[in-house]
Amino acid sequence: MADACCEPEGGSEQIHEEPERFWQLDEARAAAASGILLAVGLAADLGGQDWVAMAAYVTALVAGGSTFVPGAARRLLRGRLGVDTLMAVAATGAVILGELGEAASLAFLFSISEALEGYALTRTRRGLRALLALVPDRVTVLGVDGQRAVDPAELVPGDVLLVRPGERVATDGIVRRGRSALDLSAITGESMPIECAPGDAVHAGTINGRGVLEVEATAATADSSLARIVRIVEDAQERKGHGQRMAERVARPLVPGIMLVAAVVALAGSLLGSPDVWLPRALVVLVAAAPCAFAISVPVTVVAAVGAATRGGTLIKGGSALEALAGVSAVAFDKTGTLTRNEPRVTEVVAAAGVESGDVLATAAALEAGSEHPLAAAILAAAPGLPAATGVQALVGHGLVGTVGDAPARLGKPGFVGPGPLGSDVVRLQEAGATVILVERAGTLLGAVAVRDELRTEAAAVVRDLRRQGFRRIIMLTGDNERTARTLGREADVDEVHAELLPKAKVDAVQRLKTEARVAMVGDGINDAPALATADVGIAMGAVGTDVAIEAADVALMGEDLSHLPAAFAHARRARRIMRQNLALSATILLVLVPLAALGAMGLAAVVATHELAEVLVIANGVRAGRLRAAASGFSGMAPVETPGAGDAVGVVH
Repeated sequence: MADACCEPEGGSEQIHEEPERFWQLDEARAAAASGILLAVGLAADLGGQDWVAMAAYVTALVAGGSTFVPGAARRLLRGRLGVDTLMAVAATGAVILGELGEAASLAFLFSISEALEGYALTRTRRGLRALLALVPDRVTVLGVDGQRAVDPAELVPGDVLLVRPGERVATDGIVRRGRSALDLSAITGESMPIECAPGDAVHAGTINGRGVLEVEATAATADSSLARIVRIVEDAQERKGHGQRMAERVARPLVPGIMLVAAVVALAGSLLGSPDVWLPRALVVLVAAAPCAFAISVPVTVVAAVGAATRGGTLIKGGSALEALAGVSAVAFDKTGTLTRNEPRVTEVVAAAGVESGDVLATAAALEAGSEHPLAAAILAAAPGLPAATGVQALVGHGLVGTVGDAPARLGKPGFVGPGPLGSDVVRLQEAGATVILVERAGTLLGAVAVRDELRTEAAAVVRDLRRQGFRRIIMLTGDNERTARTLGREADVDEVHAELLPKAKVDAVQRLKTEARVAMVGDGINDAPALATADVGIAMGAVGTDVAIEAADVALMGEDLSHLPAAFAHARRARRIMRQNLALSATILLVLVPLAALGAMGLAAVVATHELAEVLVIANGVRAGRLRAAASGFSGMAPVETPGAGDAVGVVH
C-alpha cells in the first residue's frame, strides 16, 4: 500500500480479490511481526542482551520495511519520489547512525499506517463487491428440452430464465410470463417492492418476490446494468477531485524539497557545528516533513464517501463529481420523469350536453388506438379493448383525424377543435394542470378529456428539504403550457415558473443560472442529456436502466425515488468538510514538527510516533465519510449540511 500513500490508485484490480478482514492484509501481518520483534528487541536491550536486541531490531526493520521499501525502490527506478522514499531514506540513515531501535520503530509505525490505510480502502469498497455478489452462482434457463442450470456468464440475449420466489435475477430482461413484486433495495436503495407483469423490464441483481417469473434476457451478464454500475465505480476510482489533485500536487514536489532541506540542515550544521549533532537532526527533519498524512487525507475520504453513496443507491463518479456536488448551490430539475412519474392518466372527462362521457372516451380511444404518444396510452388505459378508427391521420402539432364507425371524427388541442360551450371547462382543467383534448364526431363536439402527468408524491417534500438545506430561490423551467406549468409549480412548492421553453432554451436557462451559482441538473438522462452536460453537475434519475443517464451524468440516482437527492447533497458536503479537516490537520502537523525537529526539540522516535498518529487520525476521520446514517428521506441523513449563500438558487427544469 505504499504507493497509495502519495499515488492512490483505483483500477479494477484493487476492487476485486481484496481481503475483507484486517488480519488478512499482508501489510497487517508484516506490521504485527515487526511490532512483536521490536518489543523483543526493547526487552533484550533493557536486559543487556545486545546481540539478541540487535537481531530483533534488524528483523523488525525488515518485516516493517517490507510494506514500503519495495514500492519505494520500484518508484525510484522510474525516477519518482514518494513519502515511502523518505521513510526508506530515514530508516537507512538511522541504521548508518547506529540507531537500530529507532529504525525499527520507524518501520513498525509506518507499516501500521500502511496496513490501516489498506484496510480503510478495502472496507469502503465492499459495497461495490456486494453489488457483484448479487448475481447468483447458477441460473435456470428454459429451452425446448426443458430446464437446465447454467453459469450466469453463459447467458446470451434471448435466453429465457426461470426465476423462482426469493431468487435473484441474473441479468437484465423482460418479463414474458408471470407476475410478482421485485425487491430492488440492494441496488437502488428503494425500500418498497416494485410490482412487475408481462412486458415489464427487470434488472440484474433484483430479488423476485412471491411469484414465478419467466424472463427473457436482453443482455449478457457482463453487459447488464449491474455490471455497468460496477464499471462506472471502477472508473470513478481513477477520477480525482480538486482537493485530491491539490494534495498530490503539493505532496509530489514537497518530497524532493524535504530531502533538499534535510541536506542543507546536515551540511550547514556540520560546517557550523558538530556533525554528530546535525546529521541526526537532519534525519529527524527528513522524517518530520514527510507529507504522508497530507497525501492520503483526501483519497481515503473520497473512496469512503463514493463507496457509501453506491451502497445507498447513489452513483458518484469519483472525487471530481463528489466535490462538484458538494459545491452546488443551484439545482435544476427535469419535470417529466423526474418531478413527475411520466405516467399520464385521464383525470376527468367533460361531456357536451346530451352526450355520454363513455361515448367521448370511446371515440377518443378509437382514434388513439394506433398512436404511440404518451397521452394516447393514458386514454387507451381508461377505455381499453375498443375497435380502432379507420383512415387515421396525424396532423403534427394539432391532433388526429379519422373515421369512427361511419362518421368522420377528430381530436386535438383547443384551437384545432373548437371548445364551443365547454370553453370554461377547458380553462378550468388547464388551470388544474391538465392537458385538454377535445373530441369531435360528425362535426359535433362530444366533449373534453383531461390528461395529466402527476407529480411524484415526494416531489414537494424534496423541494422543502432543499429549502431546509439553505436553498431559497426555486425556479421551474418547462416546455409545458403556462397554465399546466404554474399549477404543477404550485403543487411542487416552487417560487418561479418559466414555461413553453424549447430544449435549446432550457440549456440557455441553465447557462444563465451558472453565471449566478454552481448548478446541478437533475434529469431522466434521455432528452435532458444536453442540459446534464451543460450543468456543473449532471444528476440522472433511474440510472439502473438508462444508458444515456450513465454516460451523460456525473451522479446517478439508481432508483426512482427523488428523496435520495437531498441526502446526496448532504453526504457530499459532509465528505468535503472531512476532506478539509484532514488537509488542515496534515498541514498543521508539518508546520509544527519541522521547526521542532530542526531545533532539536523532538527526536526521531517522537517525530515518527507523532507522524504515524496523525496518519491514523486522518484515516479514521476519512473513513467517517463512509458511514451512512438513517434519515427520513434519502439514503443518509448526514450531519447538518453547509448552507449556501443567500443568493443561491434552485431551478426546476422540465
